[in-house]
Amino acid sequence: MIRPARQVAWDVFCHVIDNYGDIGVCWRLARQLTSEHGCAVRLWVNDLTAFRRICPEIDPLLPAQYAQGVEVRHWVAGFPDVVPGDVVIEAFACQLPDNFVAAMAARRVSPVWVNLEYLSAEAWVTGCHTLPSPHPRFPLTKYFFFPGFSETNGGVLRERDLEDRRTAFCNSPEQQIEFWLSLGFPPPPADALVISFFSYENAMIGDLLTVWAQGKVPICCLAPETQTLTLLETFAGQSLRAGNTKRFGQLEIRVLPFVAQTDYDRLLWASDINFVRGEDSFVRAQWAEKPMVWHIYPQDEGAHLIKLGAFLDLYTASASTATADAVRGFHEAWNARMSGGEQPGLITPELWQRCLDALPDLRRLALNWANYLKKQDDLCSRLVRFCRSKL
Repeated sequence: MIRPARQVAWDVFCHVIDNYGDIGVCWRLARQLTSEHGCAVRLWVNDLTAFRRICPEIDPLLPAQYAQGVEVRHWVAGFPDVVPGDVVIEAFACQLPDNFVAAMAARRVSPVWVNLEYLSAEAWVTGCHTLPSPHPRFPLTKYFFFPGFSETNGGVLRERDLEDRRTAFCNSPEQQIEFWLSLGFPPPPADALVISFFSYENAMIGDLLTVWAQGKVPICCLAPETQTLTLLETFAGQSLRAGNTKRFGQLEIRVLPFVAQTDYDRLLWASDINFVRGEDSFVRAQWAEKPMVWHIYPQDEGAHLIKLGAFLDLYTASASTATADAVRGFHEAWNARMSGGEQPGLITPELWQRCLDALPDLRRLALNWANYLKKQDDLCSRLVRFCRSKL
């Protein structure tokens, strides 16, 4: 009699830093490990309130609960004594609890310990991908797993049915109408350029909204209720909340409720241009096959601009010079920083017009990029394959 294969147990640790990016990646990974690879996943999260914003079924008051097949545990000070799983994911160098590391070392067979790093297109990532790092005190080895955009690194997250779901939504007017109504709004005007607007706080938001309001193209701006709401209120000259619709010249601003991850995917699919931030929404915008603007997480001494440039080099490699210049010019302006903070005045009507003029090419560029990524294995599959090789 052949015994069935034992279910591999995974511990995934997530320390929420910027509210949604870190938990967004970890939650997608945990669900995919469970649903597509049959793993038993225990997800440790320090901030369940932030988690609830993208997964409404989470109860922030419960120390342990199940959501969509994943065991969710509240990561608190005074970490409990638990038996580590076969694989331990330390997401974004979040530093595991000391007693948990000691428990890993006490196992008869040491777990596969992986530090899931931040996504980067920089060339050095390939040389560091899957490198081992022995623990200084315990007989444990940690491996560095770098997400990226080529076959030589960790890839990006993509569920098996993502393309089918996107295609079904984009081909169904009924699904799209139902989606808009679920957000509390009618579908946008047929002649409007629909822009989803998810950004870090940025002093240039007012400049951009002014350009849109005074332009020639009707724009429907879909702004989620996040930290940027204060800057939107400054532009509007009044308080705003989810459900509001405000008009300023050619610009219509709709303040959306914060939505779960599956609905956020639909928002990206339903928009013509997607402003995104951080890592999770950045990756989902690429799968939406629509033009996008990335607000990268700011780092000291402009290190984020090097990371941004490396991605833009890859993303625009097949584009014409004019299209590549339009993409790079707007991204560099949107992400500009000086020693005193963001530099206002860089978002001009001329800069935005270059993007509008290039819009047909930007759509083709987004589609070609997504098709390039589809030819590669997804991050979760690569991660599972790597960990199985070490078990």
